[in-house]
Amino acid sequence: MASGVKVCDEVVNCFTNMKVRKACAKGEAMKRKKAIMLVINKTKDLIILDEERQILMGDIQQGLIKNPFDHFMSMFHTDRCCYAIYDANYETKESKKEELIFIHWSPEGATIHDKLIYASSKDAVTKKFNGIKHEWQVNGFDDLADIQSLAAKLGSDVVAVESRHI
Repeated sequence: MASGVKVCDEVVNCFTNMKVRKACAKGEAMKRKKAIMLVINKTKDLIILDEERQILMGDIQQGLIKNPFDHFMSMFHTDRCCYAIYDANYETKESKKEELIFIHWSPEGATIHDKLIYASSKDAVTKKFNGIKHEWQVNGFDDLADIQSLAAKLGSDVVAVESRHI
């Protein structure tokens, strides 16, 4: 069942910029996004960026955000659905990797209407995001409990996530 909600071009451009790691000037690298939240607008017809809930690489590099994953978890609301994209840095026994994770947040405290419209709009988002290797349906903070939950989604051979050993 499709909701008819469309994805804003700005969201697609933001995702593309997160996916493509190109060499850029230091000022541009500071603006690169580590995590974004996506919401359905008030008229329920467009998926947009939540400009107030995002993590910039510059905030991490300047020490304003000490632990990106914990800060990311704090950006979720207990009573509102959203989608999120998180740029995870992790290590396996063989190499270091960086991959984007798509999260569909549907907490217990959200209204049934909110849960239904987000569930029926998810395909519109994921079809626009070519290259997402990991999707994560999260229904509460217990699902996001700690960095080990994320490590499990990334694979069985993960030894560290965000420089924290598992």
